[in-house]
Amino acid sequence: MVIIATPSGIDTPATAQTFGSPTHFTEQGGAAVYGSVCAACHMPDGRGAEGAGRYPSLTHNIRLQEPGYPIATIMWGQGAMPPFARTLSDQQIADVVAYVQTHFGNAYPQAPTPADVKTARLFKTDQTR
Repeated sequence: MVIIATPSGIDTPATAQTFGSPTHFTEQGGAAVYGSVCAACHMPDGRGAEGAGRYPSLTHNIRLQEPGYPIATIMWGQGAMPPFARTLSDQQIADVVAYVQTHFGNAYPQAPTPADVKTARLFKTDQTR
């Protein structure tokens, strides 16, 4: 475990976990990825926000029913949302999609697998050649 000393002198293992790599997020599990990567814009309760940008609500969101749309949006970005294909693994993307599909008033049972994310990643690569 890496411990980072904060200016206040308090060690924060959670911060060390988030910034444990300079190239990718290290959280594991849908709730952890959502909390560290998504919640700042989509809000902890999934209701989204408007202000300097528009961050859509994830609550009762029909676009989350099929995992292909959120997988593509997370990987390649859309509007104000940046792409996370290079900073999240296939497992992390599958986990966070499954998390939002089953939280915030959503009840979509078709959870993606890391293989689904890998296929989407390869499809995008093939389309850009």
